[in-house]
Amino acid sequence: MVTLTTHDVRDDADAGVAAAVAALRRGDLAVVPTDTVYGLAADAFSPPAVTRLLAAKGRGRDMPVPVLVGSWRGIDGLAEHVSGTMRALVESFWPGPLTLVVRAAPSLAWDLGETRGTVAVRMPLHPVTLAVLAETGPLAVSSANRTGRPPATTAAEAQEQLGSAVAVYLDGGSSGTPAPSTIVDLTGPHPRVRRAGALPAEDLRALLPDLEAAS
Repeated sequence: MVTLTTHDVRDDADAGVAAAVAALRRGDLAVVPTDTVYGLAADAFSPPAVTRLLAAKGRGRDMPVPVLVGSWRGIDGLAEHVSGTMRALVESFWPGPLTLVVRAAPSLAWDLGETRGTVAVRMPLHPVTLAVLAETGPLAVSSANRTGRPPATTAAEAQEQLGSAVAVYLDGGSSGTPAPSTIVDLTGPHPRVRRAGALPAEDLRALLPDLEAAS
């Protein structure tokens, strides 16, 4: 059991960021605000921390955890190959609600679950979470809720579901109407929307004219 703390980052972002960074570096979990819904974060390169994240959510390894990065270049060390199209998508829609599923670099020393050699990557549009990422590097982040329950749009909702499984909650106020990121899978012969979300598929078609809709 960890000692739970909550920080209102609307009043003091620096203290909240420092507390979250310290917790994540020691292998604990943190809840952070994002531009979509609140996220449950762990050190992506710590298998025990990722295991704690999956356990907190009540989620199996068959649903691997996405990764958040803090800059456009964050995808370079995670993807096996960054194509021109991938770079254009990143520069057009990051930071923002677009998650890209790409082939993972084989050298990565992590365990996010049964990824089958892929990784889902996003750069969020939220200053507090970007500040955390600037200190920690890539984080494994899933929605801050128990599996099967609605995503948390406030830190209080996240705490009600996750409780003391999380060491630090960063309260950035309400994230508004819950809208997950749009997930686009770039690992197949044609790009495919794996999950419809906050970014309309129509906005992507200028760069992905052969984009297949979610089935």
